[in-house]
Amino acid sequence: MRMANIGGRLVLRRPDGFLDVAEASGGRFGPDPQQAFDDWDAFAGWARGYVDGGGGEGGGADGRPDPVLRPAPGTGAPWGPPVPRPAQVFAVGLNYRDHVTESGLTVPDEPAVFTKFPTSLTGHEHRVALPEGLVDWEVELVVVIGRHCHRATRAEAWSRVAGVTVGQDLSERRLQLTGPAPQFSLGKSYPGFGPTGPELVTVDELPDPDDLEIGCALEGGEVLQKSRTSGMVFDVPELIVRLSAVCPLLPGDLIFTGTPAGVGGARTPQKFLAPGDVLVSWIEGVGRLRNPMGSD
Repeated sequence: MRMANIGGRLVLRRPDGFLDVAEASGGRFGPDPQQAFDDWDAFAGWARGYVDGGGGEGGGADGRPDPVLRPAPGTGAPWGPPVPRPAQVFAVGLNYRDHVTESGLTVPDEPAVFTKFPTSLTGHEHRVALPEGLVDWEVELVVVIGRHCHRATRAEAWSRVAGVTVGQDLSERRLQLTGPAPQFSLGKSYPGFGPTGPELVTVDELPDPDDLEIGCALEGGEVLQKSRTSGMVFDVPELIVRLSAVCPLLPGDLIFTGTPAGVGGARTPQKFLAPGDVLVSWIEGVGRLRNPMGSD
């Protein structure tokens, strides 16, 4: 199942278009994308049944014509973040071995956890206004929690996940590294510094959710990062175990799971984003996230 936030409304992707959830469900589920997580099991069960069987081409489950959005987004309605208002946003640093190496550090014994404030979230094709400073890219697999989770075991961790999406942990390095205590959360939370999308993809769509190609590039230019999620120090189940051992994870929470090698601040010479750049981020089987960069 693939779901998105298009024009501020919750939609499901189908081969023939995008299905408006509020219309298709007769109001059982509202148009607000965040509300899908209020009762994820009920929503996911309805959505799979509707898309896969209950409402096929030519009519919904009640016999009415399908409310399919056409034309496809990108020609008008804006894409928002699939999860627009999470209660909690967790982010993990130094979680790929190759990124630890390029940073000149040692592999951590515990996840390095910070947050990106929710006001930094934005969607696919949204322009990011670059503040003064040195803005770096960090492509990440973003996990969306679907079921309340406290003190989870590894065996049950993936069952607590609603799905995954593509994300960028954009980072202004000067503020981030201002001391004596670094300002990770502030340096990574300017408006637009948390692009996610285009869609939330449920785990059953992925052949191996623990081993996916991940990367980002400048449109029309060089590949900046390319790796596999199997290179994580703490994989998704382990992150859920460690985070939920302290904090109850709530439906709709986000976990930015870390970035692989290739960030601009670790290059010689260093390289950072500039107005006019278009950053394209991808994860195998999940999607491609595109964000133009502009001036503040």
